[in-house]
Amino acid sequence: MRAWHVEAPGPVSGHPLRLHTSDDVPRPGPGELLLRVLACGVCRTDLHVTEGDLPPHRPGVTPGHEVVGEVAALGDGADGDGFAVGDRAGAAWLRWTDQECRFCTRGAENLCPRSLYTGWDADGGYAEYMTVPAAYAHHLPSGYSDPELAPLLCAGIIGYHALQRAELPPGGRLGIYGFGGSAHLAAQVALAQGATVHVLTRGEQARRLALELGVASVGEAADMPPEPLDAAILFAPVGDLVLPAMAALDRGGTLAIAGIYLTDIPPLNYQRHLFQERQLRSVTSNTRSDAREFLSFAAAHKLAVTVHPYPLDAADRALADLKAGRFDGAAALTP
Repeated sequence: MRAWHVEAPGPVSGHPLRLHTSDDVPRPGPGELLLRVLACGVCRTDLHVTEGDLPPHRPGVTPGHEVVGEVAALGDGADGDGFAVGDRAGAAWLRWTDQECRFCTRGAENLCPRSLYTGWDADGGYAEYMTVPAAYAHHLPSGYSDPELAPLLCAGIIGYHALQRAELPPGGRLGIYGFGGSAHLAAQVALAQGATVHVLTRGEQARRLALELGVASVGEAADMPPEPLDAAILFAPVGDLVLPAMAALDRGGTLAIAGIYLTDIPPLNYQRHLFQERQLRSVTSNTRSDAREFLSFAAAHKLAVTVHPYPLDAADRALADLKAGRFDGAAALTP
């Protein structure tokens, strides 16, 4: 089996990710599915794991948590979640929660302090096979190819959760800062819900894609949008952009930061950035309920998923291209 491992976290230019060709195919444990990987999205979180922005949780981990797979085998007791051998199933970032803590019992399992994550705490989808607890696997909508489905399993889900955290009112004005895999899906959800969307991002390719999807305006990342915003989402992991995004909010507006990692935020000015009930909120993972709501939305509204396929052997190049902004939309590895 071929699988990539983060051997020594560091800049992608130093090739911290190494391909192994002698890994054994994993065996599904109790309650787990063995997936033959059909496609795995290339997410910025994978870049943070590979470069060490996120501290290592598992030495030599295989990244990848936007996994579309075919069920190859079921572990003991894994047949109660509606999966059978040969089914298409998805594995996402959230891999396990304790279901006992005060967060899980109130429906906020994304805040579980004992939570485990695919491609960080356990080997993920930059490989030919991987395992996933059946209770945390996802049934996938029809009408999408395997590479198109892959970004839905994190980029799509997190963008959907970020929209919820941003509290965009019906028919409201949304600003999106950064326009990659997650943002181009969140924009389509907001547009389908009747929002006016303004995109602020670096890169001509990204701005062109945003206009093709129907947004009202595009501009550079630190520009002011043409009108005050009711809500905004920061997808770019750049703390400096918090200030212009907060300044662009109308009274009562909310900025949601969608990433798991962000560079330092400069000092905020209370009168300019926070006064008049403006809010700054973070986004942490997602619940399985969030994921299922979004996948149902994707089934009912055919999303235009811009995805660039890379062969599994080119995972390190895909991450380098992601960091450099060499593609619009998303990328996916196809074993």
